[in-house]
Amino acid sequence: MEIIKPAFHHVTFKTSRLDEMVAWYGTVVGARPNFQDANNAWTTNDEANHRVAFLSAPGLGDDPDKRSHNGMHHSAFEYGSFADLMSSYARLRDEGIQPAFSLDHGMTISIYYKDPEGNFVELQCDTYGDWRQSSEWMRSSPDFAANPIGTFFDPEKVYQAHKGGQGFDELHVAMRRGDYQPAGTPDLGLPA
Repeated sequence: MEIIKPAFHHVTFKTSRLDEMVAWYGTVVGARPNFQDANNAWTTNDEANHRVAFLSAPGLGDDPDKRSHNGMHHSAFEYGSFADLMSSYARLRDEGIQPAFSLDHGMTISIYYKDPEGNFVELQCDTYGDWRQSSEWMRSSPDFAANPIGTFFDPEKVYQAHKGGQGFDELHVAMRRGDYQPAGTPDLGLPA
């Protein structure tokens, strides 16, 4: 029997910070509620009825051991170009929202943020602009096999180089090589 492959539709979070989460996802990815009441919200940033949903119920609270528990590490949103990703970085920076860490994964350039509940949200662009090519690179690249997590980079340094006229291809090679390393060791939200 043939496997029917459904498309991914949405992610739903349990939260004790409903209004804060709705506002944050509105700022970061442009998600706006199609419906919200005192305990729930269904938001979208496209034509779908919802892409990011929130459920708030009495008794929910923070998990002090979240870092060491199984669970989802991050959700991701993709921009159509590196220029759009850099524009988004600058807009969020100017709104006081700073990245948790940034990685050149080889097939994507990714900037990770933490939402008000401490969940990571990845904003990314495909380095090839073509999923077939980036998928093939993942499957066959010795570079990816040797470094599947990627190379950390300082998004402000990369943004300034891009703004100064450095082309994406040159920046991508330099980022993957480690030329734009951040100060300090980024916190990936995983146990030490």
